Amino acid sequence: MKAEKLYEKLEEFITPEMSDDWYEQMDSIKDFISDNYKRSMGLVCDFAKEINKVYTAVFPSKKVMQKILDSNIEDAMLFVHHPATWDIRKDPNVFTQMNRELLQKFKERRISIYNLHVPLDNYGEYSTSVTLAKALNIEPEEAFAPYYGALCGVFGKTELDNIDDLKKVFESAVGHEVSLYNYGDNKIKDNYTAVIAGGGNDLEMLKEIKAKGVNTFITGITVKNDHSAKAHEFAEENKINILGGTHYSTETFACKTMIKYFENLGLQAEFVEDKPVVEDM
Repeated sequence: MKAEKLYEKLEEFITPEMSDDWYEQMDSIKDFISDNYKRSMGLVCDFAKEINKVYTAVFPSKKVMQKILDSNIEDAMLFVHHPATWDIRKDPNVFTQMNRELLQKFKERRISIYNLHVPLDNYGEYSTSVTLAKALNIEPEEAFAPYYGALCGVFGKTELDNIDDLKKVFESAVGHEVSLYNYGDNKIKDNYTAVIAGGGNDLEMLKEIKAKGVNTFITGITVKNDHSAKAHEFAEENKINILGGTHYSTETFACKTMIKYFENLGLQAEFVEDKPVVEDM
């Protein structure tokens, strides 16, 4: 497929209301960044004229980029949810920019890089929270949580009654232990849950959850620290249980679902695995 045609198709995810600030953080690699990405959405690196295969990933980590290079691919694209790599252990510099040497190799191999952060968080078929909810057998019913011109959360129904049973389903879906901050009743009120993949443990979002009368919240980053202290305090005061499965693991489902999107366009597509940062929980 012509690269330009694919980029044009992906523009359908982006609306005028959306914004982001990634470009401002990318000084160390700006000589690789396309003019299109000055809005912090869309085409990060315009390295290809033809695209025969797409790789999807949550973060463009060294591990992910090297795996792609090791496949000896050319004329391809890396689609990422984030244009930088998350690691909470490096706080306050939790995002690391892409490696320059690997970017140069991507350029030589004609492997473009495309990013949808806010647009992929936005409520819809491929969104991070909708795909996470479905992976947990939660039926999405309503969007919530305004975020940079998008709605990044979903309220949905589960057939499960108990928070411990939901925790087991969550662990099975992500393939590792998850955290449970058991601030409320073990019974899932009205079988209704709130889901925000990634970094949803935010005070304003919890206020929406309380207003909805929901006592069960599923997200990614739940560790207690200075940033999350008020959110945890609010959840405990209002008896809202919080389940956390890491930033990476809760956002993999959207990137895996995007494989179907690219395959429907006639492209080969493959998800590139990475590792969760358990300190997120």
